[in-house]
Amino acid sequence: MKRSSFSRNVIAYIGVLITVSCLSVIIFSILRLPDVTVNLNMPRKLNHHVLQVEHDYVIGKFGEVMLEMLPQDLSFTIFMPSQNAFERDLRLNLSDSLVLGEKFNDTYAILSRILGFSVVPRRIVSGSVDVEKERCYDSLSGFGLFVSKDEKGMLMVNRVRCERMDVMRGKIVLHIMDGVIMDADFEQSVGPDFGEED
Repeated sequence: MKRSSFSRNVIAYIGVLITVSCLSVIIFSILRLPDVTVNLNMPRKLNHHVLQVEHDYVIGKFGEVMLEMLPQDLSFTIFMPSQNAFERDLRLNLSDSLVLGEKFNDTYAILSRILGFSVVPRRIVSGSVDVEKERCYDSLSGFGLFVSKDEKGMLMVNRVRCERMDVMRGKIVLHIMDGVIMDADFEQSVGPDFGEED
């Protein structure tokens, strides 16, 4: 008789132990903190602006159009031209481009092409790039992006200097560039016509 009560107690004890373990797993799963990836190449002392989320930083209308072309639930890095670079290097005029019609379609086509050259399908923050040590990443279009830092700690991508680093928009990291990243063929197609009069 003692054996059957002992075996019932063991079974009851194991049942309670399994129930408590399952409940613990469920509670910890619900309360689980987000995953944090550790990058061993990150410097120990991070700049304040790397950690700052800047939703209010104005990237301009052309930049906003480029951002809308990307899915917001995936991680990307955009080496985005500044508003001045759009106007200077691509000769895009904000007031002409935003009217509906053929000019808007041309502008949209140019922006989507620039997006293919300047977007990397992963997060690249400035802290993960070493000074004067170049890393190569493939953009969405397969165009090679050579990323490094200059002696002042600013990112350089294919010899174009960054004006503002690590602007976060959700899962997307923006680096505002003082120029447009593009291949030679596209640069030639949007370059100034020497026969035009200014």
